[in-house]
Amino acid sequence: MGEEDYYLELCERPVQFEKANPVNCVFFDEANKQVFAVRSGGATGVVVKGPDDRNPISFRMDDKGEVKCIKFSLENKILAVQRTSKTVDFCNFIPDNSQLEYTQECKTKNANILGFCWTSSTEIVFITDQGIEFYQVLPEKRTLKLLKSHNINVNWYMYCPESAVILLSTTVLENVLQPFYFRAGTMSKLPKFEIELPAVPKSTKLSLSERDIAMATIYGQLYVLFLRHHSRTSNSTGAEVVLYHLPREGACKKMHILKLNRTGKFALNVVDNLVVVHHQDTETSVIFDIKLRGEFDGTVTFHHPVLPARSIQPYQIPMAGKVGFFRGVWAAISPHGYSSSWIVFQPDIIISASQGYLWNLQVKLEPIVKLLPDKGRLMDFLLQRKECKMVILSVCSQMLSESDRATLPVIATVFDKLNHEYKKYLDAEQSYTMAVEAGQGRSNPLLRRPVRTQAVLDQSDVYTHVLSAFVEKKEMPHKFVIAVLMEYIRSLNQFQIAVQHYLHELVIKTLVQHNLFYMLHQFLQYHVLSDSKPLACLLLSLESFYPPAHQLSLDMLKRLSTANDEIVEVLLSKHQVLAALRFIRGIGGHDNISARKFLDAAKQTEDNMLFYTIFRFFEQRNQRLRGSPNFTPGEHCEEHVAFFKQVFGDQALMRPTTF
Repeated sequence: MGEEDYYLELCERPVQFEKANPVNCVFFDEANKQVFAVRSGGATGVVVKGPDDRNPISFRMDDKGEVKCIKFSLENKILAVQRTSKTVDFCNFIPDNSQLEYTQECKTKNANILGFCWTSSTEIVFITDQGIEFYQVLPEKRTLKLLKSHNINVNWYMYCPESAVILLSTTVLENVLQPFYFRAGTMSKLPKFEIELPAVPKSTKLSLSERDIAMATIYGQLYVLFLRHHSRTSNSTGAEVVLYHLPREGACKKMHILKLNRTGKFALNVVDNLVVVHHQDTETSVIFDIKLRGEFDGTVTFHHPVLPARSIQPYQIPMAGKVGFFRGVWAAISPHGYSSSWIVFQPDIIISASQGYLWNLQVKLEPIVKLLPDKGRLMDFLLQRKECKMVILSVCSQMLSESDRATLPVIATVFDKLNHEYKKYLDAEQSYTMAVEAGQGRSNPLLRRPVRTQAVLDQSDVYTHVLSAFVEKKEMPHKFVIAVLMEYIRSLNQFQIAVQHYLHELVIKTLVQHNLFYMLHQFLQYHVLSDSKPLACLLLSLESFYPPAHQLSLDMLKRLSTANDEIVEVLLSKHQVLAALRFIRGIGGHDNISARKFLDAAKQTEDNMLFYTIFRFFEQRNQRLRGSPNFTPGEHCEEHVAFFKQVFGDQALMRPTTF
């Protein structure tokens, strides 16, 4: 398999830690994404490493027994260590605070602590087999205050730090899940829900395993993912992942089913809003995108893998005296195939305790372009990815290339999908601006400026990276080039996006280049190309190639009700001196214009014959208006008269006409 075929990879700079062994125990904290290497119960040192901080935290603890769980509070302020099933020990890491340990016993009698979760820098939850206890830690007093508790039989628990939700498994079958939500010192009980277990023979003991459940935020919504090894319908083979949407308010609802079409051992990750399912037997992974259209049966949407199954790109690990290659997640962690020492954590973490590595899983978008031939579906997929801009622009360039040329309907579909996202952003930006102008910002603290994601490709992006290079391609049939340009303009108009003048200019220049003046005339006559000042100026400059362009330009300027002197300024700034003069004559204003302004502009072009023409025009105007071709002192044209004499000689000056 070529390197270009892998669409999943492990990050380049993993977090390295001391390998797990009989002396060194390794723990992972999902909230802070930190790995703890605890040697000899902490007596010979604890080293804490996270993906963002390259400076590890090192300290020693007294060996007071086997460490069951160890985690820092958010911001690394307080360390919590569980060594027994009844208590959790605390130690402050705040400057000027006592570093003496203090202990909290769980409140419920005869309860055993299953684990704990920090929900802020000073708030912690104990999960016991008999319920949940929510505490505030008071570090300066070295004590804890119980904020709230709830009694319920607990089999196991799961925590999603991104959404601050803890899920408790209850009942004998372990399949009734009770969520709790934590925020700023409050604990809210959300509606409980039941996970539907697969239909199996009565003799089989069945319960919901913690291994088959994951929690993750996908497209901003919290989901509980259930890996169901046997489908509920007997005619369907293979396992499936069932997604339950867990809202802040309202009941949990089954929304999506991801069809794996295979059986065996699986592991789940979520990367860039994609559900990644790793399969042990084949050492491959597949990805699902719940935003892509699936098969809806009235209740849930069924999804199939977006792409064919592939291994994770092999990762090269320097080993003592040799280099080891790691294939996929399975072998990535052990050169001899599947190793039980690798563990996945949500959303995108893979850890090898035996090798001492923590990776973030990543999606590579470039290989997906080749694996997903349907351009419409490819665009739907890419537009939802975080780092999509340059890949989308390259897809657009590719579909306009000679070798991979797409059909016009496909090109139209791609443009429409791009402009749909673009319009959504423009509307959100406009709503935000109007709300701010109306003074809603003060009364509504939730008012936020819309974030411009990489999926927003505006006209300058498409013009700069795609269309300007495309029109230069000599091998492309010009009819196709014009059709593509008009298709993009049509799409912008369809979404009511004002077309930038440079796109119209591109169309006009392409038409002129191929002498398609009749088409240009029609486009202007039927307002296919929108009126604008820059467009009118461009038309004025085309008069020498296509004489009717002058009148077309004047008509456009009249429709725009533009100030005439403004148009003259624009033309002069573009060195279109003759066009400016013709325009001003066309509207009858040539007797009042400043001769110096036009002579300055003509001189700047460094075209002596143009200067001669303009100079002669004003001499003739002076003769007609004042009976003499000479300039008056008030016109300040002395330097231009001197320049004219220098280049063309005194004899070239116009002599006064006498009758």
